[in-house]
Amino acid sequence: MKETATPGFTLKDVPMPTIRDDEVLIRVRRAGVCGTDVHIYEWDAWASGRCHPPFVVGHEFAGDVARVGSLVTDVAVGDRVTAEGHIVDGRCLLCRTGNSHACPYTKVIGVDRDGCFAEYIAMPATNVWHLDDNISYEIGGIHDPMGNAFHTVLTAEIPGATVLVTGCGPIGIFAVGICRAAGAARIIASDVNDTRLALAKTMGAHDVVHPGEVEEVVKRHTGGLGVDVVLEMSGVPAAIHQAFALVRRAGRVQMLGVPASPMSFDFATELVFKGVTVYGVTGRRMYETWHQMTRFLRAHEFDPTPVITHRFPLECADDAIRAIKTGEAGKVIFEIA
Repeated sequence: MKETATPGFTLKDVPMPTIRDDEVLIRVRRAGVCGTDVHIYEWDAWASGRCHPPFVVGHEFAGDVARVGSLVTDVAVGDRVTAEGHIVDGRCLLCRTGNSHACPYTKVIGVDRDGCFAEYIAMPATNVWHLDDNISYEIGGIHDPMGNAFHTVLTAEIPGATVLVTGCGPIGIFAVGICRAAGAARIIASDVNDTRLALAKTMGAHDVVHPGEVEEVVKRHTGGLGVDVVLEMSGVPAAIHQAFALVRRAGRVQMLGVPASPMSFDFATELVFKGVTVYGVTGRRMYETWHQMTRFLRAHEFDPTPVITHRFPLECADDAIRAIKTGEAGKVIFEIA
């Protein structure tokens, strides 16, 4: 848990979560470790401005339902589940027009309220997502970041497209596999890290290149036109500029990566005069993205397993964070029970 407003995590006993009548108690089996958790661990400017210790960290998980509230009718004790970690108000304009992923009143587990790096977590029953029997707790536990990738990919026209993925962190690598399953004609993946490029290749990228090589590869495979779609997953300013330089006129740029600070951008040259469509990705579309994930997994067209490279018990949180920071890890998992 994040006990104090200082770097690091603390392993300690905490009270069993209580549940309201419309909530369920879930026994956590597996939990994914995310870049957000690294920010909270390091207690950087974002974390110190957003989070209020003490609280339990973690927002990616899967487990078994241990208890249900008196008003819950569609979730039962013993169900194998994961959950949408964004808890929305359900009544605002965004929620009532099919855009609850952008709800301004969102509370995120492991950030704004207690999360899943613990034996138990309380969740609203409406946020619970049932897992098929053949989906492991590991895969169930990474539905959150997979959902970000599905949202990024499937809100663009991917079948038959040439796609550039800039940034091969775990979500970028997931996106490569989803593009392959969705029928992209060619997938070019770019990163500075050879370990992550190798994972992108395993997940189906046709070309894996360093940023300095991207322009030549894109021109060769598009006749100089530029790619149809860029999935910008890094948040690195140079990669963002490259995304807009290498997308074709009237192409599309899907923006998931978040720059660490404000950056300059030539709207006229990079965006307006090229007629580019830009889509900002936040979270997962509730619950369209979740249905898409389930259908792709059921069809066996997308297998995220190769992206999981490291597994740790919860008491080795420092090692898990260190593995992520080295850049030599794909997806990191806590084995909790």
